[in-house]
Amino acid sequence: MKFKYIDQNYPLILASSSPRRSGLLKNTLIPFKSIGSDVREEELTLPPQEITKELAVKKAMSIYKRLSDGWILGADTVVVINGAVLGKPKDKEDARKMLLNLSDRWHRVITGICIVNPGGQVEHKEAVNTDVKIKPLTMDEIDSYVKTGEPMDKAGAYAIQGIGAFMVESIKGSYSNVVGLPIYSLIRALVRTGALRKYPL
Repeated sequence: MKFKYIDQNYPLILASSSPRRSGLLKNTLIPFKSIGSDVREEELTLPPQEITKELAVKKAMSIYKRLSDGWILGADTVVVINGAVLGKPKDKEDARKMLLNLSDRWHRVITGICIVNPGGQVEHKEAVNTDVKIKPLTMDEIDSYVKTGEPMDKAGAYAIQGIGAFMVESIKGSYSNVVGLPIYSLIRALVRTGALRKYPL
């Protein structure tokens, strides 16, 4: 079945209130509107890639149940180190522990994306990996960074696009994936699924 293309009168629905994801989408000039999902990012007993895809699907479908129309994008990001999944820190002490754990080590950032079509079917889902190396951090650096408040609502307790850039020594893979949305993979999927007629618009 053929559905309408995304355009100014039929925007993509981002199932997220994340300003970082909205910022990345704005840069693409793809028309969209953001609607926060009420899906809790609960701990699932699945491999990390499957966790991100599963939560992305749940977020997208929760918005579809409200709207019953439109192309809907769900996304979820986790940080993984030695098989352990790091979500958002519970408090400042938790943020300090996460940053100490990441110090002088490589970790993986995984973002799952899901595209639901206007008929309510999951048209596409995938998980994208990026490997990130954090420089050796001193306790003073960790404490000072935590005091900025930036780590508190970020998976893994840092923001590569913010103050946290000072600690990122190296990256292998998609930068935008670490911010919260793998733009290359997303646009490829939107074109292949027929959500976009072409890109750039």
